[in-house]
Amino acid sequence: MSTFLGMPAPPPRSPYGTGNLRGDKAFPRAAHDGLGDDQLRRNLGRATGTIRAKRLNVTGELPDWEALRDAGSAIKTDAMNRLPELLEQLERKVTERGGTVHWARDAAEANEIVAGLVRAAGSDEVIKVKSMATQETGLNEHLESVGITPHETDLAELIVQLAHDRPSHILVPAIHRNRDEIRQIFLDGIPGVDPDLDNVPAHLAAAARRYLREKFLSTKVAVSGANFGVAETGTLAVVESEGNGRMCLTLPETLITVMGIEKVIPRYQDLEVFLQLLPRSSTGERMNPYTSLWTGVTPGDGPQDFHLILLDNGRTAALADAIGRAALNCIRCSACLNVCPVYERTGGHAYGSTYPGPIGAVLTPQLAGMHAAKDDPNSSLPYASSLCGACFDACPVKIDIPSLLVELRHQHTEQTGVTPEKLAMRAAAAVMRRPGLYTAAQKASGLGRVIAGRDGVIGRLPPPLSGWSDSRDTPAPPRETFRSWFVSDEGTAALRAAAAEHDAATTTGGEHDEEDAT
Repeated sequence: MSTFLGMPAPPPRSPYGTGNLRGDKAFPRAAHDGLGDDQLRRNLGRATGTIRAKRLNVTGELPDWEALRDAGSAIKTDAMNRLPELLEQLERKVTERGGTVHWARDAAEANEIVAGLVRAAGSDEVIKVKSMATQETGLNEHLESVGITPHETDLAELIVQLAHDRPSHILVPAIHRNRDEIRQIFLDGIPGVDPDLDNVPAHLAAAARRYLREKFLSTKVAVSGANFGVAETGTLAVVESEGNGRMCLTLPETLITVMGIEKVIPRYQDLEVFLQLLPRSSTGERMNPYTSLWTGVTPGDGPQDFHLILLDNGRTAALADAIGRAALNCIRCSACLNVCPVYERTGGHAYGSTYPGPIGAVLTPQLAGMHAAKDDPNSSLPYASSLCGACFDACPVKIDIPSLLVELRHQHTEQTGVTPEKLAMRAAAAVMRRPGLYTAAQKASGLGRVIAGRDGVIGRLPPPLSGWSDSRDTPAPPRETFRSWFVSDEGTAALRAAAAEHDAATTTGGEHDEEDAT
């Protein structure tokens, strides 16, 4: 077994070899592009609204939904607390059933292992089940660079691949595309497609099916991810809705599964909880149409050469951190994305990582590292949230994402040294400690009414406050402050009247109490 599980000294995280975890530019700049794309916002609004409604319907059917969430959270927390021993147990059980286990410290090592196994099988192409882990490592790009052709078989992943695009959602990678765009992608990217193909969803799916059928029947090697790995039995699980996963998991001669080490769960019985939580939270279904379970190799049935690659890629370092450990409980359902007002307006590409949305804003800095440098793309991700709490309410394993984001913001602020925000807070504290200075500052703020519009708001402030006014209006200062009102005759009279009313109410309440006691 690899030594990367040696605690408490995880390997150092590096910006290299982390696949698609590091963004090209900071979230604020990338989000600005998404906000300017009206078509993207319409596509996202329709899709996330539909999924939200379905999820609420199917979760509302279960009287024990909250108990299921508690159970899922407890199982994942227990698994993270015992991760080294569970992974050793998983390795032992897979090996006993004829599989081979590999340990990959980072993305580069995982990609090299996959490429070597494909070459050993005598193949120059692979079919793929949708996999967040291989997106994280950038496997497709690596395989292409060494002369191996990967074929995505999930419909949405196929759309993204043919368009030379990037996924923008954990569950629905092509959520940012509409049917007209997909039709054109198929016309441009699928060899031999009917030139009269229209945009009817059933016809688009049929075109993809015809293209993929030949790949399923002729490709000798498949690559998959795993939703869960059961330590007790060595069983791997993949849930999906199209049947392409079942084809990839049963038809090829060789199956290579890349699984993040946090996907392990202790017992086979634990699947009972997650196979209720996951489909309801992700697609709004009571159960997945296809749930595939396999344990090692079964002679004469399915792939006869099975390899499991256990991927670290920053997870051990995250496990050693309280915030990172909580984030590793994620089961990749995407429920937090579908309720997030920020994601719905900016899209997944703005996050610049395999993992977008609220959980991505926590998980990506943990896996790839968040540094104090202003130009580090991941340092802005914890700020990509309104902290409304909708993600926490939707999470099936009760990850308190808003609290984790606040703590990551705190850590980032501590790392950055002196910032404009810190200077502003120090100045405010100095003023508020001196009543005379505070009164003078209040009077000076009244000048803000001069630059306010007729509607009583200030739309633009001068630097360095312009960053605030770029995205929000500021109310004009009132003509009279509370402190000046408090010492005025009007304020004094109002306070005396309020005190008299309070005394009368107290006296009346006391009389009632005596009557009740009698």
